[in-house]
Amino acid sequence: MIRTRFAPSPTGYLHIGGARTALFSWAYARKHGGKFILRIEDTDLERSTKQSTQEILDGMAWLGLDYDEGPLYQMQRLARYQEIAEQLLQTNQAYYCYASKEELDMMREQQLAAGLKPRYDGRWRDSKKTPPTGVKPVIRFKNPREGHVVFNDLVKGRIAVANHELDDLVLIRSDGVPTYNFSVVLDDLDMNISHVIRGDDHVNNTPRQINILKTLDAPLPYYAHVPMILGTDGERLSKRHGAVSVTQYRDNGYLPEALINYLARLGWSHGDEEIFSQEQLIAWFDLTSINRSPARFNPEKLCWLNQQYLKTADNSRLAKLAVPFLEADECNIKAGPDLSLVVDLLKERVNTIEELADAAVYFFRSLEPSDELKIQHLNKEVKPVLTDLMKRFATIKWNRQTIHNEIKSTATEHGIKLPKLAMPLRVIITGEAQTPSIDAVLDLLGQEETLHRMKKKISSLPD
Repeated sequence: MIRTRFAPSPTGYLHIGGARTALFSWAYARKHGGKFILRIEDTDLERSTKQSTQEILDGMAWLGLDYDEGPLYQMQRLARYQEIAEQLLQTNQAYYCYASKEELDMMREQQLAAGLKPRYDGRWRDSKKTPPTGVKPVIRFKNPREGHVVFNDLVKGRIAVANHELDDLVLIRSDGVPTYNFSVVLDDLDMNISHVIRGDDHVNNTPRQINILKTLDAPLPYYAHVPMILGTDGERLSKRHGAVSVTQYRDNGYLPEALINYLARLGWSHGDEEIFSQEQLIAWFDLTSINRSPARFNPEKLCWLNQQYLKTADNSRLAKLAVPFLEADECNIKAGPDLSLVVDLLKERVNTIEELADAAVYFFRSLEPSDELKIQHLNKEVKPVLTDLMKRFATIKWNRQTIHNEIKSTATEHGIKLPKLAMPLRVIITGEAQTPSIDAVLDLLGQEETLHRMKKKISSLPD
């Protein structure tokens, strides 16, 4: 059975790169009817936090990346790591290293000064020296010194690394906590992971991990190292490129299906398809279609894609998502028109739920126009025209067509072009210069509220 995993470290939020790795692993398992496992690699005791763990879980849930097993935590498996480390010690495939931090720092400084690659020199590998008292040793792996590690990466192709390029890595730290390269090997082995799909910053770790698996006579998983994501400037993706947490995109009003769609297209493609559902992604996904070159994160493209999803999204769903934004903007939702109808009017004009809520505010509370708009549109010449229109509005049957007819006939009778009335009307009603058609806005706002706002604003206009 295909078994994939996503194994984040809870030392920060779930970022875009991690989310894409999770997505690819999830999609591959779903494509093949396999299992997708979530593992929390929490052995970095200084930096791992419960808050970060919850951020990861929340981000996964929001994206809809459901897992079949987990979350599993490494710190609950310490006895297993110690057991295998002891086994390797007994078979002379690992050893205690008593080198102090100061010794290791001096060793690296000397190597750098000599123009050498800094690496552990194996000083305790076959040492017969008496261990120093009071020093807690680490356990190091006896990496083979001859031959090569060769594996076929499902994205990058054949990779070969000479064993003499690899030093003896630490398996267990002096505090009894395993290192990443040791714990990940045992986790993947015990969880029967068939395909390790991860970022290509782990390529250098893979030969070390393969050597540990071979020493344990364990089967090797398939490896697929996905190229990193760069910013639009070609530099490594960072916050300044918009690489915030996944939950921040949720809080900014993006739809999860839009972000999933965008992440899938970051380094993977199915022909020229730009917009597709999760079901289509699962049906089409294949590791062989992942690009070997880095992808570039483009916030504008994500924004455009989110807009496409907003246009076709259910109005009641969008309304529910917009409520928190409107309430934060001091809007009384119950005092205004049906929010679903407002959403239907506005959703094709916005890129995010946050923008949708911003555009809807004037339906739920009166907004004061800017001084610039007042000077430009609210002058004494327009006051009598607006006053006449207000009287007409008070007597008509309220619907979009009759509203439009009254605006048009009022403008005609006063000898002005329609925009010369529609724009001042828009400004006094909404406080904005850019809205959907004003007759549609007034239809939703209602006759009573429209007349109330007109009366209040017209009375303040200069004579």
